[in-house]
Amino acid sequence: MTVNVAVAHQRSPRSSTLPEELVMMSRRTPIALAVVVGLVPATALAVSIAADEPAVAQAPAAPQPKAAFDRFVGKVQVVRDVGARTPTTNAEGEPVLRGVVFEDKDKDSAWQAKDKGVAGVKVSNGIDVVRTDAQGRYELPVRDKMTVFVTQPSGYQVPVDSNNVAQFAYNHAPKGTQQKLRFGGIEPSGPLPSMVNFPLAPSKATAADTQRCVAAGDLQTYSGREIGYGRSGGLKHLADRGDLGSCGVLFLGDVAGDDLGLYPRIKEAAGQIDAPLRFVPGNHDLDYDATDDKDSFDTFRQQMGPAYFSYDVGKTHFVGLDNVVFPCKKATDNTDGKRPSCDDPAKPVYNGRLTDEQLQWLKNDLANTPKDYQVVLASHIPLVSFADMTSPIHSTDNVKEIWKLLEGRKALSLSGHTHSLENMRAGDSYGPWQKAAGVSTLPFPHIVAGALSGDWYSGDLDVDGLPMATQRDGGRPGHLVLDMKGNEFRETFVVTGEPEQKQMALGINSPHWRSWFTTLSQWRQANPPSAKDLVPPLSYNDLGDPHLVTPQDLAGGSYLTANVWNGTTGSKVEVSIDGGAKAPAQRTQQARGEEYRVGAEWTDPYAATRQLSVNRYAQQSTSGDPRSQGYELYRGSKYGPGAARPGNNIADRMSHLWRLPLPANLSVGVHRAEVTATDRLGRRFTETISFEVVEKRPQMEFRKELFTTGG
Repeated sequence: MTVNVAVAHQRSPRSSTLPEELVMMSRRTPIALAVVVGLVPATALAVSIAADEPAVAQAPAAPQPKAAFDRFVGKVQVVRDVGARTPTTNAEGEPVLRGVVFEDKDKDSAWQAKDKGVAGVKVSNGIDVVRTDAQGRYELPVRDKMTVFVTQPSGYQVPVDSNNVAQFAYNHAPKGTQQKLRFGGIEPSGPLPSMVNFPLAPSKATAADTQRCVAAGDLQTYSGREIGYGRSGGLKHLADRGDLGSCGVLFLGDVAGDDLGLYPRIKEAAGQIDAPLRFVPGNHDLDYDATDDKDSFDTFRQQMGPAYFSYDVGKTHFVGLDNVVFPCKKATDNTDGKRPSCDDPAKPVYNGRLTDEQLQWLKNDLANTPKDYQVVLASHIPLVSFADMTSPIHSTDNVKEIWKLLEGRKALSLSGHTHSLENMRAGDSYGPWQKAAGVSTLPFPHIVAGALSGDWYSGDLDVDGLPMATQRDGGRPGHLVLDMKGNEFRETFVVTGEPEQKQMALGINSPHWRSWFTTLSQWRQANPPSAKDLVPPLSYNDLGDPHLVTPQDLAGGSYLTANVWNGTTGSKVEVSIDGGAKAPAQRTQQARGEEYRVGAEWTDPYAATRQLSVNRYAQQSTSGDPRSQGYELYRGSKYGPGAARPGNNIADRMSHLWRLPLPANLSVGVHRAEVTATDRLGRRFTETISFEVVEKRPQMEFRKELFTTGG
């Protein structure tokens, strides 16, 4: 047998030199001042929306596989050697930064006399937003330790580095991060450059009406071992797709897991994806030794890109936000008394909030974004969520102000952070939001996109040696696909390693199962996962066959459950047992102002069964390496070695579980159920489950007693 191996493109850095033409053109060509974008007029926002938002008329069609990526390896050009010939102050003597946004047809990242400037492109210093003039020139006020960035316009592609990380920003910090940080922070940039020029390559792909984009939450690798899980799991799956094209992948924060020294390996692992990569920061991307919020993402800004930014593809305007304030403070984050953890400077914590500067930038950015564009806000911490509906610090304080800015626009909020999946539509409401965030009803869709790491790489290992990591809502590790057509979108959650048709998990929730669940859940509450040398009262073996029910189980209330991970208001689930008529299953959370429905009856048995008896605890060896015994999560928290026991999180509440009571008169024997989930756009997904009704539970193990004599 002959095996042929194809080697993909080499990701090698490219250098660019400053040509003489640039120096000459800089000497002869004055830089014109671009106009600062004004603010969006403040208008009232109505938050009482009809409960059932109508579906779009037609689901956007997915692009064909092997979508084009106009790969352009390059960088932002920082010009320092034209010196005094290019003034760095305006007529009032105030320092300004000047430069050109240009069409880099030869892709050398160097502006030359022959290069055409691109007019009307937004450039920002993190507060002010200007548009380039007819020659592509801009001028911006200089701010302390500012990041200057360009907003990629549709029809163009910004360069990427050798790992496909988008290159569209420059950090101007003459002395770098002033505080000494463990991971370095921002390197000193030196004096104000004469020019900072942003190359763009023409791109038919980013101009197209149809786009396929990916949002990926919480890669969150704490260790070298977990980088391997991410590389060979979620990142490999994204690389295998081959259909992402020039919209690329937007990572929704917690790219690292506190050890920011792992960023180079993380970027190398992500670089296998043949698409541009962009990153918003999460609370585990913080410089935790920073003493002021203005320094808290400095290493992220140096290594990964701006803390907030925007870019356009097709008729979609993506906005990456930094809504993690660290350390939060009593004066700015706990004026209402809802966040007492922010009061103690000796125990620094974070809070979900946009700073005033960033909110001003967002106003300026949106003020010059076409009204007919779909606006996609991407943050790490959700604006509001189901999973953390009662927690102020895990919501975004100024959510009402953000919503107000988007009044009259097509908008979508994307986030990560919760390690769960939540597809919430306009009109959805949960009661605790009012106290936690001061809002009650969503004005536009909000999606929490799950996590590439799933439940922090926890749980048993699968057949590929990757953690099952079933999330706190029963969802599996994966990513979110957004298919855009014009200013409409279609969302699809994709499980790592599975086809897009895999959209749900089925189970049987019986009194027998609930008794097993309750016993282990109570023991788990009394014994945290990291406690050692303990044996739980039950294991998976004690449960027996979870798909067996007795007449007593049926009489006591048994349910067929369907955890439809991307399910939402407007979805429906129907069940046919043994080929009979379809019966509608009921969603356990209606999103009509209620609180959590939590406990055994509202739990996903498929997920919780796997989460409550984790065998990975038992890994032991005589290697002499204590850290190879059991397993570790987070910052080296130890799990085991010891008996199999409940793991990290349990799927005892979720916004997307449907259930159907099993008929009490089901006959003894094997039954087969077909479950069809229809999403808000009319797409149908079908799974089947087989279960058995028995008069009494049979012995699970081999009946040795029948063979005590005779052979």
